[in-house]
Amino acid sequence: MTAKTLFAGALLLALTGTASAQTLTIATVNNGDMIRMQGLSDQFTEETGIELNWVVLEENTLRQNVTTDIATNGGQYDIMTIGTYEAPIWAKQGWLKPLDTLSADANYDVDDILPAIRGGLSLDGKLYAAPFYGESSFIMYRTDLMEKAGLTMPDAPTWEFIGEAARAMTDRANDINGICLRGKAGWGENMAFLTAMSNSFGARWFDENWQPQFNTPQWKETLDTYLSLMADAGPAGASSNGFNENLTLFQQGKCGMWIDATVAASFVTNPNDSTVADKVGFAQAPDTGLGKRGNWLWAWSLAIPASSQNAEAAEQFIGWATSKDYLATVAEAEGWANVPPGTRTSLYENPDYQAAAPFAAMTLASIDSADPTAPTVDPVPYTGVQFVAIPEFAGIGTNVGQLFSAALAGQMSADDALAQAQEATTRDMTRAGYIK
Repeated sequence: MTAKTLFAGALLLALTGTASAQTLTIATVNNGDMIRMQGLSDQFTEETGIELNWVVLEENTLRQNVTTDIATNGGQYDIMTIGTYEAPIWAKQGWLKPLDTLSADANYDVDDILPAIRGGLSLDGKLYAAPFYGESSFIMYRTDLMEKAGLTMPDAPTWEFIGEAARAMTDRANDINGICLRGKAGWGENMAFLTAMSNSFGARWFDENWQPQFNTPQWKETLDTYLSLMADAGPAGASSNGFNENLTLFQQGKCGMWIDATVAASFVTNPNDSTVADKVGFAQAPDTGLGKRGNWLWAWSLAIPASSQNAEAAEQFIGWATSKDYLATVAEAEGWANVPPGTRTSLYENPDYQAAAPFAAMTLASIDSADPTAPTVDPVPYTGVQFVAIPEFAGIGTNVGQLFSAALAGQMSADDALAQAQEATTRDMTRAGYIK
């Protein structure tokens, strides 16, 4: 949606005298790109007369809040920030409005959205959520600490190398942890990381008959590797750390490596925020030689709940916030390296972005390599790389995440966590009718 379109909308509102009466309530996550969007959104209000009421929440809280609201037709929000997991499931339930006007706008150019990202936000060819930023995951590492350890990071390392490097870079006396990984419980927090990691070890959530697989050697190797790595080279209190906590640790120079969302690259290389901005390298997520890497696929996206009474204005805001023009606005304000990544083909063809963002090519390669239709080594009955695209997964994934977080905190053994995960997931899938 262009500035010209926005101006026309503002003129219409001025003529009808409805500008001051229209307010959109937007629920979003407290990640850096969304906070930046909130700061720039005065431009939208000035151009359209539409006021914005922001509800900014921590990731787990946001998910719980918007899920409850939309499932009960609560009508609290006009725009929700949701992800690749929710969009097609909620669209199928009739809980979201299709973005038909946006999709038909040639200036918005829906065909410019990266196919992998657009496909995950669509149902039956219709777009139900517009991606604000897209991501996979990869390794961010301290080049100076890697050199000091006498090691060279490959572009595509193994988990064995990551373990060796993390332990070599750890210097607890100087508050440097060799690696920082998610430990905070949640299907989209620690289980996003651990599910993607497990894919690379040949594990899977379910076999082709929907039988849970936590009692397999592949899941045991995944969890044992993770817990051992964190015990030897991770930060204290890691069971409370999610994306934002680990971002802060890395920016403060307290992590040798961090495997997490590609969107973090602009924050760890921004000298205004990161003490190690000029000492950061990037590599693909690790593997074990089985043909799958431990990287995921996600898009934080904006969608309109069916209960919204302001759908037209909501779609207008979504068009503004996810457009090419918005990327240019961020670039003008804060530089090309800081624009929301992972959504548009044209961004990765832009020489200004390529020059400003040393992580651009690795980000795109990571997004392109994640395959939701074939996420694991062995066949599975579900789609989704770091999640299982069924409605029940949010609850099941969070329960398992709590068990694995407890194991990380030393409250139970890995074997007990896996056994309880197997038992609980089998029970839940039986009740849901997947297991006959």
